[in-house]
Amino acid sequence: MDTPQLALFALLVGVVLGGSVAAVVVAAYRARDRALVDASNDVPDGVRDVLAGMDDAAVVVDTSSTVVAASRAAIVFGMKEGTALPADELKELARTARNGTPSSAATLRLRRGSPPAEPRLVSVRSTAITPRLVLVIIRDITEQERVEEMRRDFVANTSHELKTPVGAVSLLAEAIESAADDPDQVRVFATRLQAEASRLASLTSRIMNLSRLQAADELTAMRDVAVDEIVASAVDAHAIQAGSAGVSIVRGGERGLYVHGDAQVLSEALGNLIANAVAYSSKGSSVGVGVKSLDDVVEVSVTDRGIGISEQDQQRIFERFYRADQARSRRTGGTGLGLSIVKHAVQRHGGEVRLWSRPGHGSTFTIRLPQVESPQPSVGRKKPKKRASASPRAKVATGKAAKTARGTKTPELSDATAATETSAPMNGDTA
Repeated sequence: MDTPQLALFALLVGVVLGGSVAAVVVAAYRARDRALVDASNDVPDGVRDVLAGMDDAAVVVDTSSTVVAASRAAIVFGMKEGTALPADELKELARTARNGTPSSAATLRLRRGSPPAEPRLVSVRSTAITPRLVLVIIRDITEQERVEEMRRDFVANTSHELKTPVGAVSLLAEAIESAADDPDQVRVFATRLQAEASRLASLTSRIMNLSRLQAADELTAMRDVAVDEIVASAVDAHAIQAGSAGVSIVRGGERGLYVHGDAQVLSEALGNLIANAVAYSSKGSSVGVGVKSLDDVVEVSVTDRGIGISEQDQQRIFERFYRADQARSRRTGGTGLGLSIVKHAVQRHGGEVRLWSRPGHGSTFTIRLPQVESPQPSVGRKKPKKRASASPRAKVATGKAAKTARGTKTPELSDATAATETSAPMNGDTA
């Protein structure tokens, strides 16, 4: 082998040896980097930015289930950087994901905040992002589950309640057909058929109203409305009912108060309370409607001296289709939706409904709504002049005629206390 060939061979051997050494060095560096990554608890770049933009609670935990990064929403569940996961179920999910499972999911109940905070239903998913770090995402599905459960209950209850009038209408129609040769029986069955049809129409209307109040859509007729207007509308709407039952409606309290809301919805809600109070009051008694302002809150109370509501029934009185007195509710034609409509109507206006009741002494339902400032009178608007021609005797006669036309007494009290002390609330829901 001559000299050029030896030189070329030596060069080739050097290149092979050099490449081998370089490959070994690169492999060693990569193994070292991999080992450093496997042993590192450093959060990968960009993960914190992703967590900061998440609405759901999300945390990154290490092998000891310690939080090394967290989103803002995770703080309400007690998960901050440097703290351990609060539940053993979360630790088990993180461990499962770290051991090779691509993604682990479960539905748990976690307490949001410190006791006595109510546990929340959450959907949890964990995914390994490094050999030592696991991303845990927590989504609160409490409201979603509540709405779904409410929908199921609503459908079941509605189907059950509709069976009675629909079945009665069908049977009465068959009875009318069978008694076609007996005019007296036909009239009796027709009267009952009309009553069942009216009950069915009332039930359907109330179901639609309740569905509208429970929908996410905003109320369209919102404005600053006078409480006097709401009370007057509700009282007038049930004056005939009160007159037929021999019950007087006593109205009193403060005047000139305003709230922001839908006048029709609020009037119907108050009307439901008045209708219940009248239905559960004895003949010759009175129902009080009192209004007062307390700490920028308008309180409208409806009281009666009816049979009252037991303590166990008070916990469920606002549920859909719930009736504390089933027999009396059937006699009065109640649907079991009136108080539920009241609750949802008031809640849609940012208020609440309170109940005081004692069996044998009656009950008091109080609607509490945020008060707003009275609207300023328009510039240049002239106050109406008093009519000098109306004598006191004529006024008295006019007042008597108006009361006679309405079919019930509507005396005025000097303040809200007098109105609320005239009675106490009802048992169940007839509206």
